[in-house]
Amino acid sequence: MSELINKVAQSALVTLNLEELLHPGERVVYDIKDNLFHGLILKEKDFRAFVKEFDWSQYVGKNVAIICSADAIVPTWAYMLLASKLQNHANYYVFGDLEALEQAMMQEAIDNINPEEYREAKVVIKGCGSIPVPTYAYVEVMRKLLPVTSSLMYGEPCSTVPLYKKPKNS
Repeated sequence: MSELINKVAQSALVTLNLEELLHPGERVVYDIKDNLFHGLILKEKDFRAFVKEFDWSQYVGKNVAIICSADAIVPTWAYMLLASKLQNHANYYVFGDLEALEQAMMQEAIDNINPEEYREAKVVIKGCGSIPVPTYAYVEVMRKLLPVTSSLMYGEPCSTVPLYKKPKNS
């Protein structure tokens, strides 16, 4: 009886799972509309008092999308003031909706990839997972890794879609 050999485990493939790069913290929205007077105007004195007295610790470890869902003109400094309070509490924050938050967090994660760790490697960029990864992230990771890898594939190590193979003469 012949022994079963796991060729995938023995291969030189390196798997990159983009969903593992994302911070697992809760995603929440901070809507500045709740700070508007009659839903229309931001009163500086009242807003500054709120920002000073509010318990920002409830955002510890969370990822925050800062928006204004009301049709109001909010001065830029108000968002900046919120950022100054979230800085020491939230894991991550952006001006924009939850989609903008996910994109910014993914972009930061991709920016933190050290391409030298993948130099001349055969890389499989993992496809399916439990967390949806935006398509743009797959394109961004390709842009980052194409110059250094020997090959790039998509999917799972046991079933990949070849995307790039470095020419032999380079």
